[in-house]
Amino acid sequence: MTPDANDRTRKGRILLAYGAMLALGVGAYLLIRSVGGGLAAPPPAAAAPASGAGSHGSGLLPLLIALLTIIVASRGLGVVFRYFRQPAVIGEVLAGILLGPSLLGQVAPGVSAALFPHSITPLLGTIAQIGVLLFMFVIGLELDMSMLRREAHATLAISHASILVPFLLGAGLALFLYPLLSTADVSFTAFSLFLGISMSVTAFPVLARILADRQLQNTETGTLAMICAAVGDVTAWCLLAFVVGIIQARLDTAIWTTVLTALYVAGMFVLVRPLAQRFAAWYERSEGGDQAMMGVVCIMLLLSSVATEYIGIHTLFGAFLIGAVIPHDSRLAHSLHTRLQDLVVVMFLPAFFAFSGLRTRIDLIAPGQWWICALIIGVACLGKFGGTTVAARATGIPWRQASVLGILMNTRGLMELIVLNIGLDLGVVSPPLFAMLVLMALVTTFATTPILDWLAREELKHEAPLPSADAA
Repeated sequence: MTPDANDRTRKGRILLAYGAMLALGVGAYLLIRSVGGGLAAPPPAAAAPASGAGSHGSGLLPLLIALLTIIVASRGLGVVFRYFRQPAVIGEVLAGILLGPSLLGQVAPGVSAALFPHSITPLLGTIAQIGVLLFMFVIGLELDMSMLRREAHATLAISHASILVPFLLGAGLALFLYPLLSTADVSFTAFSLFLGISMSVTAFPVLARILADRQLQNTETGTLAMICAAVGDVTAWCLLAFVVGIIQARLDTAIWTTVLTALYVAGMFVLVRPLAQRFAAWYERSEGGDQAMMGVVCIMLLLSSVATEYIGIHTLFGAFLIGAVIPHDSRLAHSLHTRLQDLVVVMFLPAFFAFSGLRTRIDLIAPGQWWICALIIGVACLGKFGGTTVAARATGIPWRQASVLGILMNTRGLMELIVLNIGLDLGVVSPPLFAMLVLMALVTTFATTPILDWLAREELKHEAPLPSADAA
């Protein structure tokens, strides 16, 4: 048999296995849903007041003081974690949690009330949401669509296995957690779908930063990890948009929401992407036009976000899509990235971390529930690492390289926090479960670099520099 015939046979087997994997995954979830549909959760309790926030303070000054505190704390802890060769984003997320009711609100409630009064919480939340909106736009700008087409038959199978396996394990775990950590006003379908999504996320920007810090971005494993994470990012956000549409819509309108979402995504790539390419070409030829360019892009960003919100999916998906249709290697994308990246990472994302920290009530995790938190972490690692590793090995990748790929895809970080905050806003995730999932995101991200250094020591060309402070 000729090499070309062998390659065609290999691709055919991978595509056949990929189709079987998807069919089995859908069947497995439908089985989980049929079993979970008979479960009952306790009635919803009154919302617990957020501790550590006072009733005094209003206007701009308290907000500026809060932002100053947040930025200083996040950058400081980011430097500490960078010193220990960890992504700075872990320190920044941890700073947000420490400034919230889990620590500062417990040990110094007066200080917490002075720094984060109730009056600034809505303003801080608005700033955080704008920051995440801009961040998702930047992530879309960084998405190299040509990279997604390389070795598509293998990367599609690996990346989707890294989503499907943890999704099914998370949905299966919902059978156990729903009666314990949910309430009767949340359907099992919504709960299981969202728990599955929360187990499936990979933090593409954190993964990219880790690979660059370890000088692995140009290795075969690093390139494959970037492609798989990019495919996974697109798939996960499409799946999240679908799930949010299902949760927000009634059953009789869920299909309509799904159809509109599919049409909108298709329209963005078929109609808007060629226009974005022409606009990028115009900007390439123009001498100035920076303000005109920013005006057009901001209008398109807001229109896309409003459209996805109107459809019934999240505004963040619209921001991500408009970034994805802009040519990755154009002067336009580079200019937008340069203008937005530092401001978003230094100011807006720490506000999001602090806002998430103010909502993270680790004290609500009862002493007898910590084993549940450990179980969630174990299931998340098993699904992401195991699903990726086994799928990579099935496509012919050696076990060691497949294991490196698995541990990289297990990185969650900021993307997980974005998903969890959406779940908390929708009322699908309870505060105790939110705290457990935040801890899961921290643990899985923290574990990536030491395990990676051990697994990939033969691939490291030389001692890597310290991680950048902008690892978000």
